[in-house]
Amino acid sequence: MLCTVIENMGSFCSKQRHNPADSEENAQTAEIERRIELETKAEKHIQKLLLLGAGESGKSTIFKQIKLLFQTGFNDAELKSYITVIHANVYQIIKILYDGAKELAQNEEESSKYALSDEIKEIGEKLSEIGGRLDYPRLSKELAQEIETLWKDEAIQETYSRGNELQVPDCTLYFMENLQRLAVADYIPTKEDVLYARIRTTGVVEIQFSPVGENKKSGEVYRLFDVGGQRNERRKWIHLFEGVTAVIFCAAVSEYDQTLFEDENRNRMMETRELFEWVLKQPCFEKTSFMLFLNKFDIFEKKVLDVPLNVCDWFKDYQPVYSGKQEVEHAYEFVKKKFEELYFQSTAPHCVDRVFKIYRTTALDQKLVKKTFKLVDETLRRRNLFEAGLL
Repeated sequence: MLCTVIENMGSFCSKQRHNPADSEENAQTAEIERRIELETKAEKHIQKLLLLGAGESGKSTIFKQIKLLFQTGFNDAELKSYITVIHANVYQIIKILYDGAKELAQNEEESSKYALSDEIKEIGEKLSEIGGRLDYPRLSKELAQEIETLWKDEAIQETYSRGNELQVPDCTLYFMENLQRLAVADYIPTKEDVLYARIRTTGVVEIQFSPVGENKKSGEVYRLFDVGGQRNERRKWIHLFEGVTAVIFCAAVSEYDQTLFEDENRNRMMETRELFEWVLKQPCFEKTSFMLFLNKFDIFEKKVLDVPLNVCDWFKDYQPVYSGKQEVEHAYEFVKKKFEELYFQSTAPHCVDRVFKIYRTTALDQKLVKKTFKLVDETLRRRNLFEAGLL
């Protein structure tokens, strides 16, 4: 009798251990653990890239180019979301120019160059008021015509020539030349419009993309992080510094004669120099590769023939020796050498073996950006092979 009870209890326990519900739960748990393991392994193969630089250095344009080049680009909804940004840019630009002309007319010795007619003043006051709002109206044909009238005024053109002193954005000429197209009722931004659109990065944005170049089997996956470059945004950088494969530092070479948006007494190039030096000295980057993008070369090559490099304190020892394209190259090589010297001066002896490359870039040039990232990809893959003892 006792044996029968014990046998039955054993039989009951055995049935409990093979409960179908428990088996299903165990299978689900095993599947979750398998997926976590696979995701962990996949994460190890993702190369973390950090995009740093001062405000207005072109980081966000580089970021948008990556989305266009190596992802699916911008869908219709994303393109339409830029309408308000682009129209805001137009209003902000014309306000800066009109307010700048009034200021120059009051304070400059040759004030007559900036004198505005009563008709232009009336248009300017209206547009300046719109540009000062927090919410902007959609750009209509009528408003676009008034903006175009103001833009073509001689005093406004004189003001535009002083744009480096007034925080006039680089996208000004592009948007002013396309006003009528931007104002059509069914306007949808083009990819080029989106690249020119200016919106300050706040917080952190990231994008994951597959191997650069035609070799889609390279096995590398990159996760690129873009953070705001203005001073008040930089405190958000620190928590991203760990586990970085490479820092891509953007320096706008054309901004040697401009001041910061957030501090008009501070030269942008001097700020970039100080920021680059600070980043180089971060302990967590001792083994991190550095890719320096000397950006906005398209603007630099036009500007440097009219505005000498030595207006910037860092470049005081620069002496022009050529003219035309030769002088552009001479000036660029001088700037490049300054950054190279700064890199080695700011790099501790035990860090000299980390990868450091300099690339001449124009963020708006898609072919050049694609070529540059292909070179970056090749450099990082070679470094990985070297560290694995395969080179």
